[in-house]
Amino acid sequence: MRLARLIGTLSPRHPPPRPLPFSTTSSSSSSVASDAPARVLGVGGVLRGEPRRFSGADVAAYAAVSGDRNPLHLDAEFARGVAGFERGSVVHGMLVASLFPSLIASHFPGAIYVAQTLSFRQPVYVGDEVVAEVQAIYLKESKKRYIAKFTTKCFTNQECLVIDGEATTLLPTLVLNK
Repeated sequence: MRLARLIGTLSPRHPPPRPLPFSTTSSSSSSVASDAPARVLGVGGVLRGEPRRFSGADVAAYAAVSGDRNPLHLDAEFARGVAGFERGSVVHGMLVASLFPSLIASHFPGAIYVAQTLSFRQPVYVGDEVVAEVQAIYLKESKKRYIAKFTTKCFTNQECLVIDGEATTLLPTLVLNK
């Protein structure tokens, strides 16, 4: 069975969940001392990033930095012919997954990414529109910071789940929305 077909059998299409209320506030009512404004987040809160398209140049730059020069990513003919990826070059999964820490840090400056699990469900092709989304599933104050766990998902075309997993972060400021 070709690799592209095998990956396709691992995950059906799942529509993305609707975002739940999430807001920011300029209040510093958090018990954490910080000059940064506290952010409001509750379990179930969803953060959704802006749509992103990875170009061939993005993939080539990632290959140069990471050393991952697998021809599946850099040679469209190889990707189509050998592995059965009919649409050509596949974006590195870790490049797509880099949207998660970026999304969290854009809402919580100073966030520390502690752990991430990932499952790659479908390929992302050069030029596909990808949207990252994280949903808070656990929040707890710990040593003047907050431990926050999120489910992490990336979708193409607003419906096809391509990556999912779970992230654990330390947030410097937070107001718990109960």
